[in-house]
Amino acid sequence: MNRFDWTPETYLERIRSKVPRYEELQEQAIAAIPFAPERVLELGMGTGETTRRLIEAYPDAWVVGLDSSPDMVFRARATYDDVQLARMEDPLPDGPWDLVISVLSAGDLEEDKAQALYRRVKDHSRSLVIGDMFESDQLKNALAWSGGQVAWQADGLAVIAATY
Repeated sequence: MNRFDWTPETYLERIRSKVPRYEELQEQAIAAIPFAPERVLELGMGTGETTRRLIEAYPDAWVVGLDSSPDMVFRARATYDDVQLARMEDPLPDGPWDLVISVLSAGDLEEDKAQALYRRVKDHSRSLVIGDMFESDQLKNALAWSGGQVAWQADGLAVIAATY
């Protein structure tokens, strides 16, 4: 599902209609965080929905968000201090990170780019949480590349969690 043409104003409404278990996916991604993180990198920050939930659960966390959509970055900057226009395929901002998290973003990457992303995350973070739509082979690859385990799974959605 190509989400890059979605606007910040309609994103949550549209994603909830396309992903009926969206709220549960968000909840399970936050529940899969293995420890209270201080420095967090969010890949595909979008409207900031995951960030909002993360900060509610871990108020001392500092979140740096990346998104490739200028409109999403502009909207997120109205609420959050550190939001950068960047693609997941680009080098990650300087770490180390306690947590790298991504909900409904990393699944859009081509296989070779996803593998490279997981490698970079392992080199620069203490933990990873990915919540996304996965086909069977995508999930197997993501588990192998991340070194993680399935923390939750339902209806083609899964949350992967890894600690390094």
